[in-house]
Amino acid sequence: MTKVSVIIPVFKVERFARKCAESLLSQTLKDVEYIFVDDASPDASVSIIEEAISGHPEADARIIHHEHNKGLPSARNTGMEAARGEYVFHCDGDDWVEPVMLEKLYAAAKEQDADIVYCDFYLSFEKNERYMSNPTFTSAEDYLKRGLLGGTMKYNVWNKLVRRSIYTDNGILFPDGHPMGEDMTMIKVAACAGSVAYVPEAFYHYVRINTNAYSQTQSARQLADIRFNVDDTVRFLCDRFGDSLDKEISYFKLGIKLPFIISDSKEQYRLWQEWYPEADKYAFACPDLPLRTKCLQWMAAKRLWFGVRLYYLLVYKFIYGIIYR
Repeated sequence: MTKVSVIIPVFKVERFARKCAESLLSQTLKDVEYIFVDDASPDASVSIIEEAISGHPEADARIIHHEHNKGLPSARNTGMEAARGEYVFHCDGDDWVEPVMLEKLYAAAKEQDADIVYCDFYLSFEKNERYMSNPTFTSAEDYLKRGLLGGTMKYNVWNKLVRRSIYTDNGILFPDGHPMGEDMTMIKVAACAGSVAYVPEAFYHYVRINTNAYSQTQSARQLADIRFNVDDTVRFLCDRFGDSLDKEISYFKLGIKLPFIISDSKEQYRLWQEWYPEADKYAFACPDLPLRTKCLQWMAAKRLWFGVRLYYLLVYKFIYGIIYR
């Protein structure tokens, strides 16, 4: 069996495609397959990737084409259908990775017989990078409850090596047609995992060229997608665990609407009040969140919008808008 299947959706990433493809095709781990899924990209992304593949004739790499654009979740599902590796790794087409990433993650997976291996990552801006560390969890239960649901780590799809059978044995697919929030699929994966491992090194470079992305508002369609994916994820958890995760699910809901108060928009504040008000009573309760995050949520729950706006201006507009760019 192939050790790892790497799935890379491709759509309008010509500026980043070469660096992404080269960083993957140059991995030190052997016996890896690379599945690029062309989601009907209208630019030069695919030809750039074809050129990169031709420069690595030793690599097991191929491109699967969609006849028309289906969206990111569908591209991931297409890659999953074609994958035959023991483990799966998802990489976005505008990001890049360190050459030893797969070797180190796979080694940890085998040494610890882990269903999921996660690592640190970099937020890569135009001029510098920010190292993003993750907490250490030694049990799948803590990883799910305190990590992904509790908000102490992101449920990003792209810094995690996952045993492929976790997807296939549990019928886990990405939410076709609902791209915003599709990373929540990793919560379902975690709910079905028996063991996890952590490698405290950063191998993945998540490219954030647009520093204003933190404060962008969403369209009505994007908001509907997020609600769909939250509700679908909560149903999955309730079907599997009953009401035993009610508190953690409330933490999860607070995390979902947290971006609304990382803003100076009254409309965003209104959305925060309307979304999942049943979770507001837990605004200061999550034990693992940073104090500043709990304070921000508490101010929102108390409708102290002046304090919320001041936090946004100091932290996100100044620190992320000026220092990290």
